[in-house]
Amino acid sequence: MSVGAAGKADINFYFDPICPFAWMTSKWIRIVQAQRDYTVDWRFISLRLINSHIDYDSHFPPEYEAQHSAGLRLLRVASAIREKHGRAVIGPLYAALGARILEAGPDEGREFGWQGAPALVADALAEAGLPTSLIEFLDDTTRDVEIQAESDEALSLTGKDVGTPIVHFEPPDGVAFFGPVISRLPDVGQASELWDHVIGLAKFPGFAELKRSLRERPQLPSFGVTTQETGKVEDWHAGSRRLKK
Repeated sequence: MSVGAAGKADINFYFDPICPFAWMTSKWIRIVQAQRDYTVDWRFISLRLINSHIDYDSHFPPEYEAQHSAGLRLLRVASAIREKHGRAVIGPLYAALGARILEAGPDEGREFGWQGAPALVADALAEAGLPTSLIEFLDDTTRDVEIQAESDEALSLTGKDVGTPIVHFEPPDGVAFFGPVISRLPDVGQASELWDHVIGLAKFPGFAELKRSLRERPQLPSFGVTTQETGKVEDWHAGSRRLKK
């Protein structure tokens, strides 16, 4: 279940709705949440804002700026929803957005930034039981102050050389970490076992990092990879397929 306005969550999960690896991790976290009866507070981190100091044209593939900007637009809507309807609805909203953005078919051939289209957002809002009029906040830049503050909060837990998602277990004093980055969703029997391994490692005193930048493309329709296939291995150096660090 999600945490309400007054409750403290077992897990704070910082996500950008545009990020495929955050989505994969969130699907795994939802399985663990059900098995362990955890509460989750779905919080914001914007890839566009944390990369605001980077020249997109020279550092990223051509689609990244539009995609990251779409993610920021979606978080503006989520910010308004959280203010007006409470924290508990962010989990269902994220699920509705992820289903349309990352589970609906290959990105290839689509216009860059299509993920922030008002019609898509309105459809997700309707599924989550929210007023479709909330699409008016897609371009409300006054929301960026709150989103930036929450992004900074997330990075204060891990350091700045990370991406999304960031997971904080047993806040405020528990462990926090980037990821884990997974390209395949563990089955129900593996989900809690993987969680225990990750938490055990993260809680070890003095542990800092275990990392490799080689990743399979995630088993998601947006990448054209089925659950019966293994995605192409790519080097996501600096966490994002950046053209240079």
